[in-house]
Order: sequence, then structure tokens, then C-alpha cells
Amino acid sequence: MTALARGENRPALADRMTVTVTCSAAVDVSALLLDTGGRVRSDGDFVFFNQPAGPGVTYRHGRGAGDMVDVQTSALPPDVDKVVITASLDGSGPATFAGASSLLATIGSDSGTITFPMTGLTTETAVVCVEIYRRGDAWKVRAVGQGYDNGLAGIATAFGVNIDDDPAPPPSPPASTPASTPGYQSPAAAPQYPPAAAPGYQPPTGAPQYSPAPAPTYSAPSAVPPAPPMSSPQQGALPMQSDLFNPSHAEVSGIGIQKQGGKMIKAAVNGEVMARAGSMVAYQGDLKFQALGSGGIGRAIQQRLTGEGVPLMKVTGRGDLFLANAASDVHIVDLDGTDGLTINGANVLAFDSTLSYNIGRVQGAAGFASNAGLFNCVFTGRGRIAITTHGTPVVLNVDQPTYADPQAAVAWSSSLQSGIKRNDSFGLGRLMGRSTGEGMTLSFSGRGFVIVQPSELPPGGFIGGTGGGQEAGQSGGMLGGLLG
Repeated sequence: MTALARGENRPALADRMTVTVTCSAAVDVSALLLDTGGRVRSDGDFVFFNQPAGPGVTYRHGRGAGDMVDVQTSALPPDVDKVVITASLDGSGPATFAGASSLLATIGSDSGTITFPMTGLTTETAVVCVEIYRRGDAWKVRAVGQGYDNGLAGIATAFGVNIDDDPAPPPSPPASTPASTPGYQSPAAAPQYPPAAAPGYQPPTGAPQYSPAPAPTYSAPSAVPPAPPMSSPQQGALPMQSDLFNPSHAEVSGIGIQKQGGKMIKAAVNGEVMARAGSMVAYQGDLKFQALGSGGIGRAIQQRLTGEGVPLMKVTGRGDLFLANAASDVHIVDLDGTDGLTINGANVLAFDSTLSYNIGRVQGAAGFASNAGLFNCVFTGRGRIAITTHGTPVVLNVDQPTYADPQAAVAWSSSLQSGIKRNDSFGLGRLMGRSTGEGMTLSFSGRGFVIVQPSELPPGGFIGGTGGGQEAGQSGGMLGGLLG
């Protein structure tokens, strides 16, 4: 086994090599395929946890033993001059590599092994560990150890990856968008948010008028055809019967996203719809499923840094799609473009492709982990979104100072101002462990609504959790120092 010093190079060990990166802190390992100018040819040349394969290069999760990048030089495109392997702190441990006691890159093959221990790192949060590069007709390996202070996003940007790209804007919606759904109101009407409309509820004078979306219409068949008689030696056997054949269990009618009972939705797809990855429970017709990660490389990196996002799949074609998430209660919200919806990514089930979303910092919550953590998803535009709650929620109209437990606040109007209110005084009782258990609450002011679930369930635990891909359910609060 040969150990390299920083800047030293060696001939490549073989055509196939595996670079394994181990560290005392949790790191993300990635690879970039570069041209002769030292830039990626496209975003497809960035191989990482959310895009694990490129031409001649494959990323593999080490499951605690060090992530790996497999490189086959003969399979690299002729215009690829170099493959760089990087490591970046994932935010769950020290803020910089100065707090990591070890960082080691190992290049292995059938013909031998080369190691490169990286020492002397200080303020860096990401490091280019090694590079495999062309030299004439041959390939060589160089120990680099160059650090960046701005993490995975800094490395990606330095090599030409467009981390701000979003998916291409969707085409004009077909006729089967929620705009033609029974009860969907045009932009001139009030937005279809679902605040409380309990008997006797009177909104305050001047408060925004949010009218609840109508309940879906359940259309049962005029008659349920009997099943063929069961084979039985006894003559006159009755056809199969069950209360499951009651019309209340039949599919709902309508186009677009509709509630199917209280814990499932049906999306009548005629074009495309965006859904939470892994939430499909059944479908009929000709539908195709495409995994999107969290919606583009830029958002995937952003999601990795914040722990927030929605692991998405795009469903296209014509047919009926049924979605659910761990038997959570489902609700429909219609946005008309006048206000956005700020929501924990773990509570998003599906939405129309006419909506767009981004990941934003929760106002006033720096350094404090709420149900969504330090960051939330912000949906804007016109269309319908299906969300989930743990139990039947209450929707508070913010017409006076409003407060909610951070673990119970699911979503709110993006136009609201949020902050943190301390309820317990910090005195001797707190030091001795006596507390009301309600030390901090999220505060809301302005004009809008807040959706509060009857549970202080910690984030995660549902399909895909909070974030996309592998980082489901992380609060992101611990990453405040990384992002300012």
C-alpha cells in the first residue's frame, strides 16, 4: 500500500478503480467529470447522492464504512479529461474540517491500493480529495486536498454546475387541470384555503375571506354488479357480498386532485402531476413514473444543506392515481396566485405541476428546530396541493396575535410574519429542570391562516420524511451556522 502526499501523483492502478472516502465526521462524497477547461459539460456530469451515475462513474453509499466512487477510465467519454472526487461535511457534525480528526481517500483496484491522508484542514467545509486525469494516452491519479469554505455548493459552482437551475417551467395546463374541477374558483375569486368554517364561526371585520373548497362528489355506480357465484358443491350458493361494496367505498368522480375518503387522494391524470416519491398505493390506466429527487440539482444541494424538501416523482399519462402517506389525514388546498403556502416538506403529498416551490428559511426561527426545522417549502402559483396532517387539524384565522407549538404548526400563509416567543422565564426553576413544557412557540402576525395539527409529532416518520432522498426527517435546525 502506497501513501501519497498532497500534490503527488502516480500512474492509475488499473482501468477500474474505486475511491473510498472515510472521515471521523459524516461527509457526502461526490464526483465531477470535467472537460479540458476544468468544467462539467452539463449538470449530468455531477455524480452524487441524488444523481448516482454518470458515464464511466458510479456513486455508492458506504452505509457507515465510507462512501465510494467507482471509475472505469475506458468508459469515460473522450471529451472528459478529468474526474475529481470530493468530500463535504453534511452538517450533522463539526462545522468545519478542523473538527474532524481524520479524512482519508483510498484508491483501490485489483492490482493495488493507494491512500491519501488529508491533514492540516482548518476552515474548509468541502475538499477535493483526489483527481483521476488523462496524461497522453494514459491515466494518472493525483492527491489534491484542496479545500473550500462554502461546502458542496461551492465545489459544484467552482466546476460549472448550475446549482440555481429549476426544472423547466411546465407547459400550459391541459383542460383537465384543477381550474375545471367542480368548485375550483378563478383567480378573481377568493383563494380556496381551508380555514375553519365551523358552525357559528364569524371572521373578523376586514379579515381575508378564505372559503373552504367543496367536498368532493362521490359518484357511486347505479348498481354494483354481483360477482360470479363461488364454486361450491352446494347448489344455490349466494354471490360474494361485503360492506366493502357499499357505494361509500367507490372511486370519487371529478378531474384533477380529489380526496378519496379521509386518508387518500385520487388524481385523475391527463398530462402530469407531481407526487411524493413512494406514495402511490394504486393506479389504473397508462401512467409513467419518473423519479425527480427533489426537483433539480440546485434544489437537491439546497435540500441536503437544509434537510428540507420534497422527494418527488413526476407522473405522466392518462389514468387514475391513488396516493397516501402512512394513513395520515389528507386535505386539499387551492392556491390562486395571490398568496403562497409555507409548509413542512413532510406534509406534502401531491401538487399540480402548475405550482412551483422553493426552500426558504422560517422567519424568526434561526437556531430553533420547529416541525419544519429551520427551513420550510414555500409553494406559489395557481393550482391544487394535497397535504397531510397527523389527526384532524384546526385552521386559525390570524386576526390577532397567534401562537402555535412548533411541532404542531404544519403550514401557514406565506404572507404572515413569523417569529419565536419565549413563554418560560429563564430562572432558577429552568436551571433545576422545572418548566411548563411550552418554553417556546411560533408567533404569527399579519393577515392569513395557520394550520395546526393535534399532535406534537417530531418531524419524519412518514414516507420520505421531510427531506428528499436519504435525509428524510431532519429538522435542519443544526445547520443554521452553515447558512448564515
